[in-house]
Amino acid sequence: MTICEILPATDAQDPALALLRAGQVIAIPTETVYGLAGDATNGVAVARIFEAKGRPRFNPLIAHVADMSMAESIGIFDPLSRKLAEAFWPGPLTLVVALRPDAGIHPLATAGLSTIALRMPRGFGAGLIAALGRPLAAPSANSSGKISATSAEAVRADLGEKIPLVVDAGSTPVGLESTILKVEDGGLRLLRPGGVPAEEIERVAGRPVDRHRRGNVESPGMLASHYAPGAAVRLCAGEVGPGEALLAFGPIRAKDADKALAILNLSDGGDLREAATNLFSYLKALDASGAKVIAVEPIPMQGLGEAINDRLSRAAAPRDMPLARS
Repeated sequence: MTICEILPATDAQDPALALLRAGQVIAIPTETVYGLAGDATNGVAVARIFEAKGRPRFNPLIAHVADMSMAESIGIFDPLSRKLAEAFWPGPLTLVVALRPDAGIHPLATAGLSTIALRMPRGFGAGLIAALGRPLAAPSANSSGKISATSAEAVRADLGEKIPLVVDAGSTPVGLESTILKVEDGGLRLLRPGGVPAEEIERVAGRPVDRHRRGNVESPGMLASHYAPGAAVRLCAGEVGPGEALLAFGPIRAKDADKALAILNLSDGGDLREAATNLFSYLKALDASGAKVIAVEPIPMQGLGEAINDRLSRAAAPRDMPLARS
């Protein structure tokens, strides 16, 4: 059995680098959620990511970079993708661009696609990638399809028997995975809503974002059933049924909320950023309450609400649905 160590970020860079250089995978903090990181150029490391997560092989991984120089050595940036990178990097935006033939990214990380999903993180991950000198493949540090981890302890509870190290930088500030965007025929297509609201992207780009989803998997986070607790999830709940837990939002409660097995409020004041930060940890806590169903109060669709509703709809989807469709 693997002995999983948790180290504070202030002490973890050298041990983390040693493990990554040896082809191991570790969990690291980012501003979005904790990531399960391995050298994206090392096939053994990438295979270990899939193994630890139990992840479908056709689902591609994001390659995390330290700077634009590293990004441009991997992907080919059209003018609009470059403009968005300059506006939002480092930060919670992933851009899908054409893959350079000589990029060195292992084919397992791209699922055989001719494109690559790239992101430049803030914080510990940025310094680690710069010190390593190679990009890190780093999907969310949780078993595939389950709730993403926003704390080091949540990672160890899920993956502690499969990885040797979790780097602890406290709770992640954004709490949602990155927005994934692709420039296509001069337009913008949203592949996954996330930490950067689509409205902010539209303001910078000066054009609308196409939210229509195709049936094929083009990037991470496009499976219909994803981010799921063990309990069933019931959306837009106007009342609470017997034995249900309640994921609340804002100051007004669903009918019979006082009868809920457990209640957690994403944001008492209806703040979507606070709600995003709390989403995964609150789902996990309600799942641990023993309820077989988690009822979720309605959440607005604007701003980060779009990403929150996306994650909740995937958590509520039938567990055997292979693809996200519009």
